Amino acid sequence: MPQKSQLDMGASLDMAPTPHAGNIFPVTWVAGRVRLIDQTRLPAVYETVEIGTVADMARAIKTMIVRGAPAIGVAAAYGMVLALQDCLTAPIQTQYKALEEAADLLKASRPTAVNLFWAVDQMLVAAGRVGDASLHDHLLHTAHEIAHADLETCQAIGAHGLSVLPESPQQLRLLTHCNAGALATAGYGTALGVVRAAWAAGRLARVYADETRPRLQGAKLTTWECVQESIPVTLITDNMAAHCMAQGLIDLVVVGADRIAANGDTANKIGTYGLALVAQAHGIPFYVAAPRSTLDFTTPTGAGIPIEERDANEVLHIGPTPIAPPSVEVYNPAFDVTPAGLITGIITECGVYAPSHLSTLKPSP
Repeated sequence: MPQKSQLDMGASLDMAPTPHAGNIFPVTWVAGRVRLIDQTRLPAVYETVEIGTVADMARAIKTMIVRGAPAIGVAAAYGMVLALQDCLTAPIQTQYKALEEAADLLKASRPTAVNLFWAVDQMLVAAGRVGDASLHDHLLHTAHEIAHADLETCQAIGAHGLSVLPESPQQLRLLTHCNAGALATAGYGTALGVVRAAWAAGRLARVYADETRPRLQGAKLTTWECVQESIPVTLITDNMAAHCMAQGLIDLVVVGADRIAANGDTANKIGTYGLALVAQAHGIPFYVAAPRSTLDFTTPTGAGIPIEERDANEVLHIGPTPIAPPSVEVYNPAFDVTPAGLITGIITECGVYAPSHLSTLKPSP
């Protein structure tokens, strides 16, 4: 099982300094192990866990110790290295088989997040291009490259996001859903990358954060990140968004994505589709911020995106507290799909694209 880091264990927000946005790195490689910020413990306790096996990495992804599509991809890349470390003295055929088995295990942990599949496949491709003697070092280097590239990608997304902000003599109010920040990436964030860039440029008055039921990533994680950087943030319940828009409190909506189909249909945390509908009803721009690795050109439309259904207890409880009869039936999809027609634009590290123009980002055969 994952081991808690003794360095960080029990460092509560009230008892010890916590990271600021410039150094929130949810996935790091430390002395042959992977250190993850345990996102199930935030905001009450800042704690890390040490991951030493690919099985533990798969469990950490499944249980959302690490979450957010780009961060899952980085974690999975390092998980492939961990799988190889378990059999370094074995014949090379055994090592390659271990990598294939690890790939299957990791891909099964969260079926919607396409970045996970992309990162694992990148590692398999890298394994096929290197000589036997340097396999481990080459895979570790590749995983480091994936992590560094994601951080640079997020910073570029933030910069491009400035171009979509409405022209206004006043500072703007942005609304976001779930957590697409530093915690969900290698650092900095996608949707929160746009927020951070707007704040740094003096364009942001306030960010409104949906609480994001049932796991409350907006309440627990997005607000925590904003507090670390002193970005003005107001927490609202999911069903307040339409009211806030009607009151003229929201200028633009920006969210992340776990998978974007070829036509621009976008899977993101459950509740995003409804948010896009009310944004359209109020004439408010609705943007998706995501790296190119989130684009899935093998899936023509959102109808083909697999939607993960999670445990009923996430809905039946808030933390350890039951909030509904235990015998009631529960439907708990983790994501919904926002049709491309509701999306004003998709902010990538390459620029901002209308959903209908995503084909220009398709890799050459």
